Amino acid sequence: MEAPDFTLPASNGENVTLSQFRGKYVVLYFYPKDMTPGCTTEACDFRDHHEVFEELGAVVIGISPDSIVRHKKFIEKHRLPFLLLADEKQDAAKAYDVWKLKKNFGKEYMGIERSTFLIDPNGQIVKEWRKVKVNGHVEEVLNALKEAVGSNK
Repeated sequence: MEAPDFTLPASNGENVTLSQFRGKYVVLYFYPKDMTPGCTTEACDFRDHHEVFEELGAVVIGISPDSIVRHKKFIEKHRLPFLLLADEKQDAAKAYDVWKLKKNFGKEYMGIERSTFLIDPNGQIVKEWRKVKVNGHVEEVLNALKEAVGSNK
């Protein structure tokens, strides 16, 4: 399945379009909110494995509804080496069907369902993870990437 294309403001001050990464693998991960425990753990796990993703020819990109200002604080606080994109209107989240009705402490609200997509160099989604549990997730993504890279050689 082809990955839906989008253009969003990025933490580097530019607008980033998914299709500009054609020719590389993309690990696109959607997360609910900067500075929250689960999202911080997930971002730091991606950070700690960043060199391995790069060695395998993959770009890691995080997306949440947070603003660029909040993303920059998150990046600085945790020394994140990858781009975070601001999806304040949830356009990308809706395109990837991760903008969902959520329930927390008896309240219902719309928010991001933590999800990750592995996109190949041709822009095809080769693997997706929905309702992600943070612990061990980055290792799962890395293993899938290694498998995908190995099968493309």
